[in-house]
Amino acid sequence: MNMEIAFYTVAVGFSLLGLGCVFLTALGLPGSWILLTISLGVEFADRWYLPAGHDQTFGWKLLGFCALLAILGEILEFLAGALGARKAGSSKRGMFGAVIGGLFGALLGTSFPIPLFGTLVGAILGTFSGAFLGEITHKEVKTVRQSLKPALGATLGRMLGTLCKLPIALTIWITLGVAVFWQ
Repeated sequence: MNMEIAFYTVAVGFSLLGLGCVFLTALGLPGSWILLTISLGVEFADRWYLPAGHDQTFGWKLLGFCALLAILGEILEFLAGALGARKAGSSKRGMFGAVIGGLFGALLGTSFPIPLFGTLVGAILGTFSGAFLGEITHKEVKTVRQSLKPALGATLGRMLGTLCKLPIALTIWITLGVAVFWQ
């Protein structure tokens, strides 16, 4: 009976932490990756708390599938900024600046004094700045006004990319949440 209590305590705790990770993804933080890390911890700890006769909680194939989903979410998020810039008439240099600026902005934004929102704000500002600098320094010199449109397109694309990552994080959470109780 004590093993059963431990099992359900871990399952409920995992599900609640997973929901928090989905919320972190909405804020632009790596919630899917945090959820996968927690899942790996549960998978390695299975031998100590699972009742006799039960298999691993998730299985390596399911965790691998969820990792592929998380990678897809990251790719969508970063490419969305570049595609937004392209739709707004950006050059390749502006699109590249949007991707690099978004990465650096997210990293720098993590150190903002605004808890949780710093990464999202940093990524958005970085995407805008990178696209703007890419456009303003392009061979075909553009005015500030001409460079703003692709930079705004990149920023909008990045924000939409973050929103595209949310259903992926939700899918990972639901998949792992069902698996944790499916014993």
